[in-house]
Amino acid sequence: MVMKVALGQMAVSRDSQENLSACLGLIEQALRSDAQLLVLPEGVLARNVADPEVVLKSAQALDGEFVSRLSVATRDTDLTVVFCIHTPAGEGKVWNTLVVLRDGQVLAHYNKLHLYDAFSVQESRYVQPGTEIPALIDVAGFKVGLMTCYDLRFPELARRLCVDGAQVLLAPSAWLKGPLKEHHWRVLTTARALENTAYMVAVGECGERNIGQSLVVDPLGVIVAQAAEAPALLLVDLDRERLAYARRILPVLENRRFAPPELG
Repeated sequence: MVMKVALGQMAVSRDSQENLSACLGLIEQALRSDAQLLVLPEGVLARNVADPEVVLKSAQALDGEFVSRLSVATRDTDLTVVFCIHTPAGEGKVWNTLVVLRDGQVLAHYNKLHLYDAFSVQESRYVQPGTEIPALIDVAGFKVGLMTCYDLRFPELARRLCVDGAQVLLAPSAWLKGPLKEHHWRVLTTARALENTAYMVAVGECGERNIGQSLVVDPLGVIVAQAAEAPALLLVDLDRERLAYARRILPVLENRRFAPPELG
């Protein structure tokens, strides 16, 4: 059994309508390709390098126009769509919210736990951290765990999701350019896949400040597909037999000695 996954790498502009059109176009391409899962980047609502407060100005609720229009595009289909936007959190802050759509509905959402207060950036200035470990979702017979960008640097979340039963990890991202950052991206996504014998599907924004390089890593740490720095749609089959083989020859989830990580 395989699941066909589409990775929709895009450059996010300051205009939410442009970004909505781009997302709708990627959904249409994924449907034409018979994909069962489409993963888009983090922060697809709007981005403006010159105005960091754009996350506050452009935030929309889950029942706002942006999510509603994307939801309609999935109606009467088997396609699951995953992406991140900023949603109002009150008191002058927003959530960085991962959204899962299927058949015209918001199937699940997850507020990012780990905020990017690193490399001279302070995401917590505008964003409120989440407080709950995301529940797994079922997609085409696979158990799927949800993560967002900076979460990749914290192995506890990936391990908890896989102990809970995740076979695939998704990480919509907007990975900043900078010294060694492309190296970090490849190492961290590969490590999270290999140490948990899970597929990693990590999709990056490829605008003027982010690296793109969306990729899929298999359960034995092999990068099986990767985009470059420009907009792209990658199509990759995730193979249940490969997953079973990896977990049979490398039973790290069975051999572990530590209790499942808990959120502090």
